[in-house]
Amino acid sequence: MPPHKRKPIAQAVGEKYYSLLEISPKRDVMLSTGDRVYIGESTRDKVESIERRIKYEWLTPTAKSELPDVLEKIVIENEPQYVSFFNTAGTISTRQHKLELLPKIGKRHRQEILDERDAEPFKSFEDMRVRLKSVPDPVNVIVDKIVEELKGESKYYLFVPLVEEFRHK
Repeated sequence: MPPHKRKPIAQAVGEKYYSLLEISPKRDVMLSTGDRVYIGESTRDKVESIERRIKYEWLTPTAKSELPDVLEKIVIENEPQYVSFFNTAGTISTRQHKLELLPKIGKRHRQEILDERDAEPFKSFEDMRVRLKSVPDPVNVIVDKIVEELKGESKYYLFVPLVEEFRHK
């Protein structure tokens, strides 16, 4: 495409379903890493159009490196949803528990989480950090799982709906 017909493109991640998108900002709008932009049906103040849904592999190296920080902000802003996951996650089979699907959480950490939540449900990430001394930071564990799912490297998807057209075969 000739240079004069090209338009600026930004890569974005959705806050609800973690969809990876390429978007075109409106003319004279400068977007920065971490900016929140509205892409819904009503009037968009910064986005001209959604160009397409993309795979993780299509992200630029910069977008890949910035993604965990952006996801961390989203997870923290939706703290009750993720704390609830730790409070309610159950078994997948007789041999596996949903908590064990999280990176860095094995059987020992799973049992510590279950024992603590049985004593009293977790109230916040901070409550989890205080009560779960040996368990990795819950925010980082969730972010790592979301990245793993976005990469298509997961057998079980807890947070990112698997898009059929992007399924790894």
